Amino acid sequence: MSPVDPVDMQARTVRVLIVDDHPAVRRGLRTFLELADGLEVAGEAADGAAALDLIAETEPDVVLLDMALPGMDGVEVLQELRRRGLACRVLVVTSFTDRLLPAIRAGARGYLSKDVDPEALVAAVRSVAAGHLLLEPDAVATLTGAPPSALTARERDVLTLVAEGRSNREIARALLVAEKTVKTHVSSILLKLGLADRTQAALYAVRSGLSD
Repeated sequence: MSPVDPVDMQARTVRVLIVDDHPAVRRGLRTFLELADGLEVAGEAADGAAALDLIAETEPDVVLLDMALPGMDGVEVLQELRRRGLACRVLVVTSFTDRLLPAIRAGARGYLSKDVDPEALVAAVRSVAAGHLLLEPDAVATLTGAPPSALTARERDVLTLVAEGRSNREIARALLVAEKTVKTHVSSILLKLGLADRTQAALYAVRSGLSD
């Protein structure tokens, strides 16, 4: 499956797959989504294995994924999606925040609680489909557990430029250092903050006030 082009999301229907083991939750989410313009429910799954099969079959733009699933939990589903190279964007919808950090590390694009109101849910789906990261305020502290003070001054400089979307080469030019040095700084930043990639690092920079 090829990556979704965020620009295309503005011109076509966003297809959503619902994954939750509770039929009532699935019905509720489906109702909210089907009432919204520009959204379409591609299918439903009650467990991780079925979800993976449906994702491969229907190629949804966004997956609403519960964390507490029978047989294979949400984090394992995310890990398997990455292993198979399935490029849908996953929005975690759950009552359990203790697995949020592993989920974000495994590739989830955002988090919402199950008691989210319909308007917020629809807005979240559209935002994630457009390529944005989405986290509720109470989840940010879980994701960004390490304070900015854990970084050196130069690492904070690098992180700020990462958040601006600069490549390693551009950062190296801006800071007058070797590109290899920038790569080392980025690796150190990810390790210290417990983040998986540059996207999560950029989110951290914004949430912690290092970048606009």
